[in-house]
Amino acid sequence: MLDGKVLKEFLDEKVVQYNNRSFIDTDPIQIPHQFSVKEDIEIAGFLVATLAWGQRKTIINKGKKLMELMGNSPYDFILNHSESDIEKLSDFTHRTFNGIDCQFYIKSLHNIYTNHSGLETIFTLNQSNTQMHESIVNFRTIFFEIEHWIRTRKHLADPSTGAAAKRMHMFLRWMVRHDKNGVDFGLWKNIPMSKLSCPLDVHTGNVARSLGLIDRRQDDIKTVNLLDKKLREFDSDDPVKYDFALFGLGVHEEFRL
Repeated sequence: MLDGKVLKEFLDEKVVQYNNRSFIDTDPIQIPHQFSVKEDIEIAGFLVATLAWGQRKTIINKGKKLMELMGNSPYDFILNHSESDIEKLSDFTHRTFNGIDCQFYIKSLHNIYTNHSGLETIFTLNQSNTQMHESIVNFRTIFFEIEHWIRTRKHLADPSTGAAAKRMHMFLRWMVRHDKNGVDFGLWKNIPMSKLSCPLDVHTGNVARSLGLIDRRQDDIKTVNLLDKKLREFDSDDPVKYDFALFGLGVHEEFRL
């Protein structure tokens, strides 16, 4: 196991290696990068983050397909879709996310943008002092306040039940985190980067365990909290930048100590 100073230097080097524009070319974040309007970016980001499990190539292709079904104008589609527009989504699938789920997501986002002032407002108003877990829980309540099929609830993780909520934390990184490198968008200015959590999946989890950052085997909210604590020791202002290092080491280098 590397000592703290050496480990921080190693991870900082890996952040530099992976946190750059070339990262976008192979990552689902390329889908919201197709847009320039704030609402288009955040809606595309939220929907693509929802699809972000499985092979990244497939996620990207499915994200592009969904944007095409929305006329490549996601904000306009959310606000002004017709029933026939919604019907076009009935055959959309990605793994267990099907047409019923997709149609509900569009209707719920319509409710959010017409009755709750949009995604940013909900997350900004409901943030806690140190993390975004509570904000995700509150967002989930609003997201499912309109009529829905119970099966759709499984696609939006609930940290209050112990879920790591990897996809939601990834979406928040995209929207909140900002630097000069241009991978993350930094669109939401009223949520500090210091509150962001590393999106915990099999890649980041295995690398973090191999490096001795965490020792719990479960990829759950308790492990997210442990990883948060460690990464904030390295950079209290921007701890989630180390997602680039952990993910890059796992996916591109198949890292093991």
